[in-house]
Amino acid sequence: MSVWRTKSIEASMADSEEKGHSLKRTLGTWDLMIMGVAVAVGAGIFSVGAKAAGSYAGPSVTLAFLLAAVTCALAIMCYAEFASAVPVAGSAYTFTYATLGELLAWIIGWDLILEMLTAAAVIAKYWGIYLSEVFKLWNWDVPATIPVFGLQVSWGAFVIVAIFTTLLVLGTKLSARVASVFTILKVAIVVFVIVVGAFFIKPENYTPFIPKSVPSTGGAGDVWMQSLFSFMTGAQPAQYGLFGLLAGASLVFFAFIGFDVVATSAEEVKNPQKTLPRGIFAGLAIVTVLYLGVSLVLTGMVPYTVLADDPNASLATAFVSVGAGWAAQVISVGILIGLTTVIMVLLLGLSRVLFAMSRDGLLPRGLSVTSAKRGTPARVQIIAGTAVALIAGFTDVGVLEEMINIGTLSAFVLVSIAVVVLRKKRPDLPRAFKVPFSPYLPILSAALCFWLMLNLTTLTWVRFAVWLAIGLAVYFLYGRRHSVVGIEAKRVFDATFREEVIREERATLGK
Repeated sequence: MSVWRTKSIEASMADSEEKGHSLKRTLGTWDLMIMGVAVAVGAGIFSVGAKAAGSYAGPSVTLAFLLAAVTCALAIMCYAEFASAVPVAGSAYTFTYATLGELLAWIIGWDLILEMLTAAAVIAKYWGIYLSEVFKLWNWDVPATIPVFGLQVSWGAFVIVAIFTTLLVLGTKLSARVASVFTILKVAIVVFVIVVGAFFIKPENYTPFIPKSVPSTGGAGDVWMQSLFSFMTGAQPAQYGLFGLLAGASLVFFAFIGFDVVATSAEEVKNPQKTLPRGIFAGLAIVTVLYLGVSLVLTGMVPYTVLADDPNASLATAFVSVGAGWAAQVISVGILIGLTTVIMVLLLGLSRVLFAMSRDGLLPRGLSVTSAKRGTPARVQIIAGTAVALIAGFTDVGVLEEMINIGTLSAFVLVSIAVVVLRKKRPDLPRAFKVPFSPYLPILSAALCFWLMLNLTTLTWVRFAVWLAIGLAVYFLYGRRHSVVGIEAKRVFDATFREEVIREERATLGK
């Protein structure tokens, strides 16, 4: 059967009511807004801006955040339209299956697994590291790793993943309530940092706002670490200037990753047609204001060259440079709290994508069984938590960081295209939210996301290609043969063929 077969909207909606394979609707607008802020405001707000300012954009890192926010907003509009029309689990995977076909849906599902699995593992690892840093504030010498059978294991990663896996198994609403408390605390810390930092701003640090372009350290010969765009065009890799600003936008886009994860919870939202768009956009607005505030304070406190000279530059670097080292302690606590909720939302998103793919038969159907009492996919949640804990606990996850961006951006590109396709295929479908100026804004969204992908390193693209190759092998060896849509299509085809044969036999006997 064709790999381009699609799953009808009606079939997706019917699956969300299937006994033993459905989720419980418990989330409201506040829960979704908090979830968006919880997953986006993590360590990135304290570190990624400093790295982008020092290495790529200078004071114009504020524009880099704004460009990344606009790109994210355009893509999120597409997610909101889809989620209000097809409020079932799976996010971009489900949307692509309904419009562009099973193969592309599998690829996007596989990419989302990459994004959420690597992001959860990376952040769980850093959570353990920052926990040790916070212990040091109280003069407690607690190492981030412990030796186990000759291996150094990040015990903190195991602990935090185990806690949130248990909470998510017990119920999505319970997890959302815990996330609300941590999210309010970390937003308060970010606002505190912005207000305190504002007193140290020197206007002259904003000049030049867009520093003059200079060749990157390592030059064009550093094939693996230059952007794919530079590699394809032969352009000299550069810091600062316009292309530095765009490269900075590609980097800080990491700070906005997570809003697509909110869409994976569509099947657990009350009145999703209205609640989902409101919750997603409210969360994005809050996060954008916080990021712009932090980036303005950061580049106003110290010259961008100070950040460029420190390979581990963060917001704390700026405070130490102006003699406010005490603020670095507050920031360490803020990072730990920030990372805590990010892990929870990523574990939720990962399990929901796996749940949707297994319910469709592309992964073993047994993974999509839900608890009769709590309405949560306990099996797949425990498997996802175990995988994240093992990767975070036993491996060096630093090399996986850029893989998170490319997985998300690829999903954004296809969802943006899919919105246009669904408008043409199903103009009759009720939509509580519609992307304005379609098809122009969805096309612009796809183009901007693809441009940001081109600004990721060549090595990231090579790793991405390897991941896709593994995914295609899994699909053709297992998923394609066990697809529920494919099995149903084959059953209908066989029944139609048998009826045709019977008609022909009867016609022959009649003669």
